[in-house]
Amino acid sequence: MNTRQLFQQHVAQTSPAPVGLEIVAASGNYLYDIDSKKYLDLIGGISVCNIGHSHPEVVKAIKLQAEQYLHVMVYGELIQSPQVKYAELLARHLPASLSCVYFTNSGTEATEGALKLARRSTGRTDIISCNNAYHGNTLGSLSVMGSEYWRNAFRPLMPGIWRYDYNSDELIDAVNPHTACVIIETVQGEAGVITPQLSWLQRLRKKCTDMGTLLIMDEIQSGFGRTGKLWGFEHYGVIPDILLLGKALGGGMPLGAFVSSAPLMNTLTSNPVLGHITTFGGHPVCCAAGMAAFQVLLNEQLTESVPAKENLFHSLLIHPAIKAIRSKGLLIAVELESSDKVMQVLNACLAKGLFSDWFLFAANCIRIAPPLTISEEEIKTACEIILSCL
Repeated sequence: MNTRQLFQQHVAQTSPAPVGLEIVAASGNYLYDIDSKKYLDLIGGISVCNIGHSHPEVVKAIKLQAEQYLHVMVYGELIQSPQVKYAELLARHLPASLSCVYFTNSGTEATEGALKLARRSTGRTDIISCNNAYHGNTLGSLSVMGSEYWRNAFRPLMPGIWRYDYNSDELIDAVNPHTACVIIETVQGEAGVITPQLSWLQRLRKKCTDMGTLLIMDEIQSGFGRTGKLWGFEHYGVIPDILLLGKALGGGMPLGAFVSSAPLMNTLTSNPVLGHITTFGGHPVCCAAGMAAFQVLLNEQLTESVPAKENLFHSLLIHPAIKAIRSKGLLIAVELESSDKVMQVLNACLAKGLFSDWFLFAANCIRIAPPLTISEEEIKTACEIILSCL
């Protein structure tokens, strides 16, 4: 059997038609397949590889930590310097009320931990989320997902979940003394890059404060400079009670986190003890890699170049087939007439050495979320290929 056949037979499949490229190397903004063909990467592992693939500083950090120790004990029992140093670095670049980090294995586990924290610390059970929201795919995260198509086959789900449209007054009005938390994406990613109205988000923040309800903001896709600021919430003058991180957090290694204040986080330490626990969350190699990537992001000031690159995509992607372009930094949705048209264009782009994707709740949109290291010349090349395929 060849590798493709083994892949189909022994690796659990998530769709009937995976892309199926056999990748043998990835470096900078490019992927390389088994036939030595290179692909300009427009999705960066779904907003994971913000500083590009296989950055030498990240590879160096992984090697150094691997030589010291790998897993030693369940999370939280032993002091492991990669966790401590990375948590301190993150806290240094976050508001004072977001100073305590709980590392997880992934973004969806960060969602699960945050939902538990909200219920435990408030003593309430009701949760408000948004239609067309995506916060991960484990059972709790699926319960707050905003699409019945993806939820229905796995019912019954968590009770006490109330869903409303993003940017709607109905959502704000629904927050009441029984609401443990409101969970929203700072920018709705899988909905096709939907941004919050400034006044709506600020009114939501005030209503949550007035009701003693926690505001959870999910920046798993939109964090780490992707929106043109280090954290997406900085655009809107609000601070969440709990922040969700993932994807770019690990610099290419699996890592997520939920971040809050120490008093709030400490409610998980008693009644019951070990209120939230993980074996591999905050793995030392993952934390070392993530910290190295975060330092590269800061040192190379990659966030500062994002607005100009966003504008360049807008200026070049002009074509009658493009119905709209929605973006927040280098998280961009290019809307076409149908999902079939999107798949035709994506397949044609792939043949020309350009790798891109679509959105779960907006399949009629091409996803553009490249490494923040993408150059102006590479943006021009990418847009020329997209236009030629359209």
